[in-house]
Amino acid sequence: MKPLILLIIIVLSLLVVVGVPIVIMFKITIPIAKKVCRDTLVKTSPDKWGRVCSAPDNEEQVAMWRSGIKWAELHREKMREVSIVNDGLKLVGEYYDFGSDRCVLIVPGRCECLMYSYFYAQTYTGRTNVLVFDSRSHGLSQGDRSYLGFKENEDLLKCAEFAHDELGNKEIYLHGICIGAATAVQALTLDSTQPYITKLILDGCYTTFYETFKNHMIYDNRPVHPVIDEIRCILKKEIGVDMKKQGPIYLIHKVKVSTLFLSTSLDKFSLPEKTIELFNKCASSDKHLVWFDKGAHSHVRINNEEKYDEAVLNFIGL
Repeated sequence: MKPLILLIIIVLSLLVVVGVPIVIMFKITIPIAKKVCRDTLVKTSPDKWGRVCSAPDNEEQVAMWRSGIKWAELHREKMREVSIVNDGLKLVGEYYDFGSDRCVLIVPGRCECLMYSYFYAQTYTGRTNVLVFDSRSHGLSQGDRSYLGFKENEDLLKCAEFAHDELGNKEIYLHGICIGAATAVQALTLDSTQPYITKLILDGCYTTFYETFKNHMIYDNRPVHPVIDEIRCILKKEIGVDMKKQGPIYLIHKVKVSTLFLSTSLDKFSLPEKTIELFNKCASSDKHLVWFDKGAHSHVRINNEEKYDEAVLNFIGL
């Protein structure tokens, strides 16, 4: 047999041996990736991401929810319902007027409605006004999917504009949790950011959605590759966002406002070393990092209420 023919046979055999399993793997994993994208980031029914506790089986989450509801009921006379329109979507919120000329805008994480924000509003009671909103596609706000903060950031600036121009607040603070923190970072690096946004509080901010999602998969003992890579490709095609190459870690060097990082050493999703990386790259000349020994991701305050509130109030000067 001629050497060239033999080489061709060997190459074809290798392609069959290696290629067939790869094809089979992708046939299995791509539908999984599509389902994960749909389940995680698309509002597939009117009830999804509604005004309900997002984790009714989690004891701490339920405690946060109930505590927040009590706060809202206690201060119901201070509240009025508000709404804005951005990107053709009506976004619904609540404004708690405590007679201040400053307002904190609380930005919840993915799957959370404005009622989740009540728990964090307690920190500011009677000290600043509080504005909470249902993010697009959450609660009573319109929309059909999450954009990993890359459209929500524009919504956030519109809410801040409303708080300043329509509600009369001279200063606006942004307090974000998880993807809400990432959204706040992304908002403050837009050209349309205004100087009346003076302070930024980041609770459990991640470097990229890719990083935190990968950590979720590891935590849940699910195989990471190639599903997460397929999800990345799907999202680039569907919403134009590269979840690995876009995110707070690529933007934090543009953040100049006073910034407070709140993190727990037990965070399995926004890892402590990543928080340090974000802190070091933040361009603010007035930045602070406060560590907590208790609490999982997004559950820092429920485990450290006194220290958490003291850190925030010291930061904003109250």
